[in-house]
Amino acid sequence: MGLLSFIKTAGEKLFGTGQAKAAEAAVAAAPSPENVAALSRAAGDAILGYVRAQGLPAEGLDVAFDAPSSTVTVAGVVNDQATKEKILLCCGNVHGVAAVNDMMTVATPAPEAQFHVVVSGDNLSKIAKAFYGDANKYPVIFEANKPMLSHPDKIYPGQVLRIPPL
Repeated sequence: MGLLSFIKTAGEKLFGTGQAKAAEAAVAAAPSPENVAALSRAAGDAILGYVRAQGLPAEGLDVAFDAPSSTVTVAGVVNDQATKEKILLCCGNVHGVAAVNDMMTVATPAPEAQFHVVVSGDNLSKIAKAFYGDANKYPVIFEANKPMLSHPDKIYPGQVLRIPPL
């Protein structure tokens, strides 16, 4: 997939707590190379923790964040394309992330999904109608984005969703 773009100001707010918050404060106070490196490490660890909390299995999962470019690089091996795409979305749908560099490998390759950036007024039925020609296919999109989505009505502008092939 290469480099995926995301909306930097949308997504999960992972950097406002713990080590990531302390690192952000240090960079704001003194933007030294050491503080920027600490922020990058803390943010990468926060994103990795978020991916693991979603229960997405990956072998050798490595997540790194580059604070100056707001880019996440993710590597590892997963069993299927859907898991890879979900991990990429977990990394990118984070407030403060502008891009994800995909270095992942899939053990059993399959066709890639399309991606959709949610805009104001979108709902899963409207998205299903646009991609599949049938609004009643919204559960396919909901299932494809679990566990990041907990309810079909809880999507937000700027969020990127997987749209799997039927």
